[in-house]
Amino acid sequence: MKLRPGRQQESNLFDAAADGRRDDIPLAERMRPRTLEAVAGQDHLTGHDGFLARAVASGTLPSLILWGPPGTGKTTIASLLAASAGYQLVTLSAVNAGVAEIRAAVQDAADRRRYHQQRTLLFIDEIHRFNKGQQDALLPHVERGTVTLAGATTENPSFYVNGALLSRARVLVLNPLTPEAIRMLIERALADEANGLGTWGVTLSPEGLDALVQLAGCDGRRALNALETAARFARGRKNPVIGPEEARFAAQKQSLLYDKSGEEHYNTISAFIKSMRGSDPDAAIYYMVRMLEAGEDPLFLIRRMVIFAAEDIGNADPRALTLAVSTLQAFEFVGMPEGVLPMSQCAAFLATAPKSNTTIASYKAAREIVKEHGALPVPKHLRNAPTSLMKDLGYGAGYKYPHNYSGHYVKENHLPDPLQPGCIYQPSESGEEQAIRRRMAGLQSPPPEEQPGTGED
Repeated sequence: MKLRPGRQQESNLFDAAADGRRDDIPLAERMRPRTLEAVAGQDHLTGHDGFLARAVASGTLPSLILWGPPGTGKTTIASLLAASAGYQLVTLSAVNAGVAEIRAAVQDAADRRRYHQQRTLLFIDEIHRFNKGQQDALLPHVERGTVTLAGATTENPSFYVNGALLSRARVLVLNPLTPEAIRMLIERALADEANGLGTWGVTLSPEGLDALVQLAGCDGRRALNALETAARFARGRKNPVIGPEEARFAAQKQSLLYDKSGEEHYNTISAFIKSMRGSDPDAAIYYMVRMLEAGEDPLFLIRRMVIFAAEDIGNADPRALTLAVSTLQAFEFVGMPEGVLPMSQCAAFLATAPKSNTTIASYKAAREIVKEHGALPVPKHLRNAPTSLMKDLGYGAGYKYPHNYSGHYVKENHLPDPLQPGCIYQPSESGEEQAIRRRMAGLQSPPPEEQPGTGED
């Protein structure tokens, strides 16, 4: 039985790197690990007692979702699993594959199992880009075992992978590569004479190595690509040493790990808000700038600061909300890049201001009362009486006009029965709310004699 040619990529990912001296093959491709144990930074999965090693030893691979940042080994792990367990690896990219490609891959897998007694590991790169219909097309074939799925994603699977498909796969979390792991990858590639740069005669200064590690972030592929670019520049020189300047030039501007709709977006904005709440201006400004540099919409960040000013500071320092709204106006007036200045000022102010959550606590308390008691009757003395009938019914009768009393205050009950004063707003001891608390506690009914006034509300 001949399988359909050209419908999907059936390969071992290491075939292209068989000739390690071909300069047209990227260094990151040539340096792919040949064993699970050689995968950097994922010992919890690939080590001798790791889940993947035990899965290979069992002879039957489970369906997997490999979740981790770019350049942490997801594609390599899938290829190594297929090769170790004797599966045929079939690769699809969710960027350009659709339901037709899925069906063709599944049909070929069924034929391969029937006529050649070989299982298929269907590797889908960037599976989070598949829509619900495309993921649903996979579900019955994964459930029947026609294919074993290995999906790779940089996004939180709980946001982007259907629950039914997720329940049939084991989610494996790949760690971001540590600086030590990145350093090991660079040094390994520089010394490897078969697949790396060991025959190029290029050396790397300690400062250059530090620069490459820093610029790579947690991405091993980025580190190796930058190393190769820097090595090409240095290769023809009399003194072929890669220093920090060459490293920075090769890496260009670091691409920050961030996505404006996925998990890293929520992680970073959460850190920004919690840093302000924790009175840490350094961290607050750091996370704000990190998001701006990664392309976040500045207005999104300013809106979060406006909300924070009311929710986490409130009357402890009423200037916070004023400054946050002024930041919005200032940004709209000057735009970028100068708009980052009022944003930084505001973030620092909000982080260092006294904190109080009485605003949101008061709202929640009032909402619970309304949900529990419904629309309680407004006390008659507070009601408006624009008609004679209303006045005859007692609307507005007995209302005490505060400005007719000394101190512009008279003790009065404004809440409907059975509610009591203090059941909603309880000022804290923080910032200016201390003064509000003292004033509210000290209010006493003045003598009843009226002062000149209209008596109107």
